[in-house]
Amino acid sequence: MSIKKVIIIDDSAFMRKVISDIINQDPHLEVVATARNGQDGLKKVQEYKPDVITLDIEMPVMDGLKALKEIMAEHPTPVIMLSSLTYEGAEATIEALELGAVDFINKTSGSISLDINDISEEICRKVKDATSAMVEKPKSHNHTVSSQKRSPNFVSDQTIITIGVSTGGPKALQQLLSKLPGDFKAPILIVQHMPAAFTKSLAERLDRLSEINVKEAVNGELIKPGTAYIAPGDYHLSIKSVGRAYATVIDQTEPIRGHRPSVNKLFESVADLNRVNKVGVILTGMGNDGTLGAQMMREKDRNTYLIAESEQSAVIYGMPKSIIENVDPDLIEPIDSIPSSLIKLFNHWLC
Repeated sequence: MSIKKVIIIDDSAFMRKVISDIINQDPHLEVVATARNGQDGLKKVQEYKPDVITLDIEMPVMDGLKALKEIMAEHPTPVIMLSSLTYEGAEATIEALELGAVDFINKTSGSISLDINDISEEICRKVKDATSAMVEKPKSHNHTVSSQKRSPNFVSDQTIITIGVSTGGPKALQQLLSKLPGDFKAPILIVQHMPAAFTKSLAERLDRLSEINVKEAVNGELIKPGTAYIAPGDYHLSIKSVGRAYATVIDQTEPIRGHRPSVNKLFESVADLNRVNKVGVILTGMGNDGTLGAQMMREKDRNTYLIAESEQSAVIYGMPKSIIENVDPDLIEPIDSIPSSLIKLFNHWLC
């Protein structure tokens, strides 16, 4: 692995120094420049052409969101946001992820986090992961390529859609959910790998941008068509039968393969249901969470329909690639095409 160049943009001299020291300890990473605000950062990005940028949100002269828009438009580069755990910080972080930031790091104790060294491993891991992210200028029109191997063979009058997503997820979820009509005929259950303080802001923002209802899931609610339920951060989301209906289950049982919420747990709970059509969707993300659950869905019900986001659009291709290599999904296509495919399930195969 070649050494990757990193730029730190933060208005705190202390944070610039500490984060630089953390990143420079990794033999595969090198901080080539730091900047004290977004305006200064843009000049450094143009000069040094880094592989990854860490970007604070709250800065004078030019804040992180304005700088991010400029970076994505002029110098598309993987960006990791540094965020506070406040409600306002969570809102701004979600907006940044939808604008194209790859991931974020919590400033655990405010804008100047004296304990930032406690998460040094997480910082280096996320910066290294970001080096493999696909970031490019928005295109006015994409030539999309889809690969459909099988059509659904649904037999029930009820359908449940489950979605697993990780790094790059907020933007992908916005692209998907905002294109579904308000009268969409299925409930959607979503596991997005994200800390507890951020999933509520994510659900609220997606709800504002979508015709369907989007909410953070609560324990024991009966799921309804036209509503998307997002697993609360640090809680598993699964589903159970309640008579002829289905209800959410929220719990804090042990993480599964390092994840809570776990896509595998959600998919496995759906695999156990009867009298319902099952659609599993795997979007962008690092690792392979969801693969074992998708295998179980396919083994227990041959009518399960699996969709994987294609490499063409996935910010991080890990989770979809694992599904493609290990489960043989029925449909592989870019994120922009997935909403119309889900709509088609109801307008064609489920009519």
